[in-house]
Amino acid sequence: MKALTVENLRGGYSEVDILNGVALQLGIAEILVVAGTNGAGKSTLAKAVAGLLPRVSGKVSLGETDITRLPAERRARAGLGYVPQVANVFPSLTIVENLAVVEGVADRAARTEAMLTMFPALAERRKSRAGSLSGGERQQLAFARALMTEPPVVVLDEPTAALSPALVGESFERIARLAKSGTSVLLIEQRARQALAIAHRGMILDGGKVAMEGPAQDLLADDRAARLYLGQ
Repeated sequence: MKALTVENLRGGYSEVDILNGVALQLGIAEILVVAGTNGAGKSTLAKAVAGLLPRVSGKVSLGETDITRLPAERRARAGLGYVPQVANVFPSLTIVENLAVVEGVADRAARTEAMLTMFPALAERRKSRAGSLSGGERQQLAFARALMTEPPVVVLDEPTAALSPALVGESFERIARLAKSGTSVLLIEQRARQALAIAHRGMILDGGKVAMEGPAQDLLADDRAARLYLGQ
């Protein structure tokens, strides 16, 4: 059984399709990196899987459950975590309050402390309002919010985009540990080489279509992938 399956996904924000028949399968405890140039459809794919794309067709399954027609909040309750690149926290709430408003958490106190342990920078500022955090700290808080319910599948949209170079490696290490703990990760990432280095498989989008896919190490070693999509 696959953790997440996407079949013939098409759609966009207007009448023009950005996704043009994307299909993917994410295994249990697997990291699948989605890479590609700007405008390839990577973030649009993340929104479509999370149930946030205005117009979409195709099929999305979480495990054996068809979630295609479910709104975003019901997909989250079904076990799909999603970390958007922007607008991903409540600025007027403190760090702890941001974690407290997540629905469907069995032992909230224990889970909150687990997240603060996982993200020590947040623990140090637990009473600070999210609006006062740096971009990197906000991204960590968004990540922690998504993990509060211990979802079996997490979609991460450019999780390193707002991070300083010193924190990028730490973020990838955290993602790798997440998969080792049993969580499946669909990772949308511009830093393709670093992402593929921790991934099991990779997929490259071009014009809203799958241009290349395969084992992560094979893509890293592929001359065409390096030349067109990954950089030398």
